[in-house]
Amino acid sequence: MKKHYYIHALGLAVLLSATACKTQQPDLGVSESQVVIAPIWESNSYLVFPDAITQGDFVARALSPTEITSSYQSPANEFQSPEVLFKFSINSKDNEMPPGMDHQFVCLAEEGGSCETPLIKFGQQLKATEPAPAKAFLPPNTPLTVRVDMREVLAAFEKEGFYTAYNGSKVYKDDFKGVYIAGNTTPLSWDFDNLASREGMELEDPDGDGIYEVTLNMNAHREEKFTASHWKLSSPIDHYPQYSSDYVLTDALYNMTLEEVVKNIEADSTFRTGKEWAGVWTRDISYSLILGLAAIEPEIARKSLMRKVKNQRIIQDTGTGGAYPVSTDRIVWATAAWEIYTVTGNQNWLREAYEITRNSMEDDLLNAFDQKTNLMRGESSFLDWREQTYPKWMQPADIYASQNLGTNAMHYQANVLLSQMATMLNDKQAADRYSQLAGRIKQGINQHLWQEDKGYYGQYLYGRNYLSLSPRSEALGEALTVLFDIADADRAKRIVANTPVYDFGVPSIFPQIPNIPPYHNNGIWPFVQAYWTLAAAKVGNETATLESLNAIYRPAALFLTNKENFVASNGDYAGTQVNSDRQLWSVAGYLGMTYKLLFGMDFQADKLVFKPFVPEVYKGNHRLNNFKYRNAVLDIEMQGFGNSIRSITLDGQPLEGAAIASSLTGQHKVQIVLSDQISDKGQQNKVAHHVTPPAPTATFANGRYNWQPVEGAVNYTVLKNGKPMQKTTETGIAVQADGYAEYQVIATDAAGYGSFASEPVAVYPAALEQVYEAEAAATLAKQPYKGFTGKGFVEVSKKANTTVNFKVTAPQAGLYAIDFRYANGNGPINTDNKAAMRTLRKGKELAGTIVLPQRGIGEWSDWGYSNKVWVQLEKGTNQLTLTFEPANENMNFEINQAMIDHLRMIRLQ
Repeated sequence: MKKHYYIHALGLAVLLSATACKTQQPDLGVSESQVVIAPIWESNSYLVFPDAITQGDFVARALSPTEITSSYQSPANEFQSPEVLFKFSINSKDNEMPPGMDHQFVCLAEEGGSCETPLIKFGQQLKATEPAPAKAFLPPNTPLTVRVDMREVLAAFEKEGFYTAYNGSKVYKDDFKGVYIAGNTTPLSWDFDNLASREGMELEDPDGDGIYEVTLNMNAHREEKFTASHWKLSSPIDHYPQYSSDYVLTDALYNMTLEEVVKNIEADSTFRTGKEWAGVWTRDISYSLILGLAAIEPEIARKSLMRKVKNQRIIQDTGTGGAYPVSTDRIVWATAAWEIYTVTGNQNWLREAYEITRNSMEDDLLNAFDQKTNLMRGESSFLDWREQTYPKWMQPADIYASQNLGTNAMHYQANVLLSQMATMLNDKQAADRYSQLAGRIKQGINQHLWQEDKGYYGQYLYGRNYLSLSPRSEALGEALTVLFDIADADRAKRIVANTPVYDFGVPSIFPQIPNIPPYHNNGIWPFVQAYWTLAAAKVGNETATLESLNAIYRPAALFLTNKENFVASNGDYAGTQVNSDRQLWSVAGYLGMTYKLLFGMDFQADKLVFKPFVPEVYKGNHRLNNFKYRNAVLDIEMQGFGNSIRSITLDGQPLEGAAIASSLTGQHKVQIVLSDQISDKGQQNKVAHHVTPPAPTATFANGRYNWQPVEGAVNYTVLKNGKPMQKTTETGIAVQADGYAEYQVIATDAAGYGSFASEPVAVYPAALEQVYEAEAAATLAKQPYKGFTGKGFVEVSKKANTTVNFKVTAPQAGLYAIDFRYANGNGPINTDNKAAMRTLRKGKELAGTIVLPQRGIGEWSDWGYSNKVWVQLEKGTNQLTLTFEPANENMNFEINQAMIDHLRMIRLQ
């Protein structure tokens, strides 16, 4: 299609031409030779100019290296559908109806009008009587009154003491905290875990008749501009490296980013996480230091990392189910610590970082390493908001048992660095140990997560007793496998060429999850984009490198800040669940594009190596002055374009290996001339926004495995024990309970994209299962909690029942799955740090770790099962011991408590 470049793209009033007279031209603030301004790069969504970025009618323009203007305003409220999808919730849980079944209501209000739903019975779906008209939109600030009949629920509380939800879970009267609403349109959200803390989401029953209601201000219009329209440098940044080029836009964005670095430094000389996020977070600071902050603020970087250390171990950020070991990505700290060493050469820091990393790794190996797959268990690194990247049926214990690409990539790299540190510290035995562990994790990633048909890795292994691979791409993990050489050269090129990319950048995951608002799902994160850019450059793919680089420039310019994230499908900062200006790792991502991409700075143990990558459209002069490397100060000039060096000199003399020795001192000049060649233009997998079908809801009864039909599905794939068994267009198959088996089903749409696999349904003869009540093995607890089996339950904590012995009888020798029914009301599912864990032993032999994550604040009558540990038992009596050991410390260090109802033992083989 022929493209036309209109002057509205630059905020002008007339179309310029090559022959335009000087008197006809508006003042562009450029030289006469630049009368014709064509974009240096274009996509279907935005254009990049030497001094501007345009997106439709919006213009961001650099007036000088220290000043930028932007006309961008979020269009989020303008075209909101009048169809509102929603559900009710008891106690902030998704417990009204099965996933994929929502109430539907079309609010056809006039401007200034209001809407009201019919009275809805809790658990019975309200369906729209007709679809929303094609050109109808929901006016901003429309009041919507919603009413729900809770009388059957309240009657069950009085009669039974509890209400049984659609999925069999019980809500006890004593635990009833309130009725909430979740949904798809602002101010509604599908984030069930946080409903209780979101203002206006609780329904009230003021007259006590059992009818709860709430009036919501739908599609709330906010008058204030979310982003600034003008930035002008106001903070001193001259002590940092000074960058300049032939492109005033990138110069200005670099200076704006340096100012945001200054603003993110706290009074105690640590980095805050962003404008809206005070304090230091392990993963945020670590990914930020690797990208570039360690290079320019090494001492603040060191202090920030040490803020995330306790008992000479890395502190895991809060996450699902009480964090560690449900989340295990704290180990990214190790790579950040190594980055500080390479930029400083501080031997004391090397020794300290080695001890902290080694202690943490040894705990992780006991608590999270799967000997069968050679992979670490635990939540996705950075993708730590449960429903944003995992199916809704997965409990925190299930997420602990999952094995994620990005988390394992970081564990691999940490072991590589531990081996290198140990070698430097003359500990050969440790060096060999960690090198072997790195090799095992690399093998596990390539064996279990690689998808040959797609040409990139899958997201994670997930399930219960049997795991299957989620085929979604995970951008950060894909990039890390390239950067850390987990993927060989051929796979690395394929990953960059094949991983799905949107017009506005690489989405965190693809395809997207239904009924989940933008954040990680349908979200693009500039720091992830930065790692993706570096990965693209490493394999020499100019097409992917250039587009990814511009995908970092675009939001920084239009929003006039380095936002935390934005919506993948439309590029807008508004609409994601949480956002912040000057987010630290976004700031670092921009700096990384200057230091690590354009100038190609590779900090190594004993040198700084230059490996530049300058896309052709950014050819010309690039200068970086006052760059401090250990005891030297470098003024660097670079000319041309390409990803190879024609010549490089240090103070006029050829620089062998393009490497600055770590022993260099004083002020020096580096001159680089690039080859003006990039051998591989490369390609990308540009895709349209796509949302998969919801995961089916399945059951087993009377010899049949059945599931509810899924809207949009054209066929279904049934899994048995994590492996594809049968493809069908029906909604059920016959199965036999002649041994232990787990069944799941995937719904596939017309485009060939599959849903998450449904919750595993275990089918087996009752004789294969045995239950051993905890109160028969230890002192009966006195707490008045309900819902237990047997005569009661047992409290385990750091003081109570630190060892509980179970004598179990195996009818025959074989492999058994062991788990525990437990309660942990010490915190919510989505945050805090009070996940309990214990070591399981068979006799004195280590069998595995049992994780007992949080299930809700004060919800001690909400029982669930822990992760499963496979144990080989001998025929007859076996002793299984649940014990608290030093490696079982969580990140709270004081509260490590749960209630144990019973041990369940199921024979698998």
